[in-house]
Amino acid sequence: MMLTLDSIRKMKQEGLPIAALTCYDSSFAVLLEACGVDILLVGDSLGMVIQGRQSTLPVSMEEMVYHTKCVAQSSKSALIMADMPFGSYQENAEKAFANGARLLSSGAHMVKLEGALYDTVRFLSERGIPVCAHIGLMPQSVNIFGGYRVQGRNEADSRRLLGEASALEQAGASMLLLEAIPGELACEITESVSIPTIGIGAGKACSGQVLVLYDMLGIYPGKQAKFVKNYMKGAGSIEDAVRRYVDEVRRGVFPGPEHTF
Repeated sequence: MMLTLDSIRKMKQEGLPIAALTCYDSSFAVLLEACGVDILLVGDSLGMVIQGRQSTLPVSMEEMVYHTKCVAQSSKSALIMADMPFGSYQENAEKAFANGARLLSSGAHMVKLEGALYDTVRFLSERGIPVCAHIGLMPQSVNIFGGYRVQGRNEADSRRLLGEASALEQAGASMLLLEAIPGELACEITESVSIPTIGIGAGKACSGQVLVLYDMLGIYPGKQAKFVKNYMKGAGSIEDAVRRYVDEVRRGVFPGPEHTF
């Protein structure tokens, strides 16, 4: 059965944790769906894990379209979310719509963009492009943050993020991705909005979890973040590792306290 945004919303309403992973090609799309992954995120993380870049910033719109097409070619059941790369949506809402339309035409069911861009989220959602808004640590803003640092640790920042989450929902966001924020704050945000929240380094109270596929398989050579778990340890195959990840997300075992800020 094909998962839709309504299906994902229902999972939040029923308290069934949502399992998501990044995916960049056709073969992994088939494997991840067979293991029960609900959301395939065609992430601009491909710049680092596939292309060997130092950040996500150099990833182009053409590359995102290409990888989205690869995933959509063989996907039969999961909801496909595609990242809007750096420079493809920040300038104005019209440019964001044109690029978002390209990703939907390539097979994505929704797009993800970083930041509290309320007018852009509203512009896209009113014109038929579902949006997942990404707040907390935003990799495309790494140069402003001065590195990959946890966000929302102090009272002012946590209030700001709570306000952004509410305003983004009101602007029409269909989902929120919360990255590298304290678990208690992620819980508060999740309870304050009606749309699903997907966490990465945001604790177990989110509606669902996502990891970069190459991180959870332990094959990315870069520094491993605190919130990552290597599921290939003790696994007999990649399929076994992915099934263990999905099972632990469903049962609320992952993320554990050791993966939470």
